[in-house]
Amino acid sequence: MTAGRPRRLVDADIGTGPVRRRLGVLGTLVWDTIRHPGTREKVEAWGGIAYALAAFEEVLPAGWVVAPMIKVGRDLADEAMACLGSYPGTWDMRFVHVVSETNNRVELIYVDPAERLEILRGGVPGWSPAEVAAIMPEFDALYANFISGRELTLEGARVVRGRLRGPSYADLHSLFLNRESDGRRTPRYLPSCEDWAGCFDALQMNQEEFALFARGDGDPWAVAERVLDGRVETIIVTRGAEGVDLLSTGAARGAVHRERIPVRGGAAPGDPTGCGDVWGATCFAGILAGLDGRTSAERAHTMARSKLGCSGAEEFRRFLSARVRP
Repeated sequence: MTAGRPRRLVDADIGTGPVRRRLGVLGTLVWDTIRHPGTREKVEAWGGIAYALAAFEEVLPAGWVVAPMIKVGRDLADEAMACLGSYPGTWDMRFVHVVSETNNRVELIYVDPAERLEILRGGVPGWSPAEVAAIMPEFDALYANFISGRELTLEGARVVRGRLRGPSYADLHSLFLNRESDGRRTPRYLPSCEDWAGCFDALQMNQEEFALFARGDGDPWAVAERVLDGRVETIIVTRGAEGVDLLSTGAARGAVHRERIPVRGGAAPGDPTGCGDVWGATCFAGILAGLDGRTSAERAHTMARSKLGCSGAEEFRRFLSARVRP
């Protein structure tokens, strides 16, 4: 492989059967080391976008094919190929590229179930606007999860807005994180947050990120309502065991609806790593299936809650394979 030039995993052949719609899934495959309080044990497993892929494998509606849009570091290329190669043969792997940089590795040190220290090492590059422009016409919808925060630049996100022919969903997560010199991730305000928001149809943030989205400038819901005057139609604020707040426009622009959708049963013990990713993928799958926002969110609650009993995306996949679809 020539250094710096991406290498495709495989060329997908999705057959000549019924026409399928292609869901692009943009994110970063991460090798996680997870440490929980009160124990010296650690869990090492695939994380990052792998959680969303596991959820999509379970809940994506009929007629859709997942097309992961992932860059993999050379040092973990064989392991990553084995992981991705275990997904359904109908999935389109043309947009998985191996690059010369080292793969992302993250150490997650939990202080309590809601608070953790995150340390990032390695770092694959994001997708250039030119690369995005070449790929977007291949997709009928896009789920973008900013795992590293480098997946797209703002210009690349604008290309998504201009060239994607279907709906888009973005979990803005790591766009709200700096990377310090020692790899620690620390909170930051998102420059040009309203410009970023205007590039997608639906946005997901947790409650801490939502406060940063407003840049400390008064009521974040006022900022959210202003954003809804643009392209974005739905803003989802996840609140852990409290559920989510859903802000959406009605059939007519200017009609804004806000509601809290609780989690049945409240808080539950377990490993919260990846729960937000599972939640977002499940919610977007519901939207693609034509479900309303509340129903999509309630299905997402069920899936994310089931993730609590698993550490790592591969254990979660094994759990899902042994249960009945929701």
